[in-house]
Amino acid sequence: MSFPNVYMHRKVAEAKARSCDICYRLSSSVLITPDSKDWFYVCPAHLKDTGFCTPIIDQAAIEARKERELREEIERVKKEYEEKQKKKKEKSEKGSKDETDEKGDKKNEGEDEKQQQARDKPDTTSDDTATSPAREEEEEPRVFELKSTFYQLRLNKKRQAEVARRNRERMQDPNYFPSVPKNLP
Repeated sequence: MSFPNVYMHRKVAEAKARSCDICYRLSSSVLITPDSKDWFYVCPAHLKDTGFCTPIIDQAAIEARKERELREEIERVKKEYEEKQKKKKEKSEKGSKDETDEKGDKKNEGEDEKQQQARDKPDTTSDDTATSPAREEEEEPRVFELKSTFYQLRLNKKRQAEVARRNRERMQDPNYFPSVPKNLP
């Protein structure tokens, strides 16, 4: 009846929230074993408590996430570089066009360039704010190991439930109780 001391943190709907097994407050966070043999509701504050559990950090996942972020950064820089090269090319073509057309109004050209720069200027603030909450969510550990006392409590609770289930089954079996004697003494 033993199960590993590895619990994954999951969220349930607020409508399905139940009381925390530690402090009895309503909570929508659940710790569950990978094989789903054991689960219990727990407050998110308890997950940060080092006396209750310790996070298990997956180094491979961290390295993969860093590598993915690095690739995204490289792609973003490449796009910016290509856009700058494209602008330079357009600007040089526009400059040669202006030389051929001497009747062009210099004042209008300055305004056109300002408008084009305002249009082409990427809005980086909206991208950074959109990705920051997702990153904060990823930073929260998802796999935990309970401290030995709390793990023993979970094991004992599971054993007691198993014993109670067996006793209920035995009580329903008609051969469990002794029968009335049929012979005279």
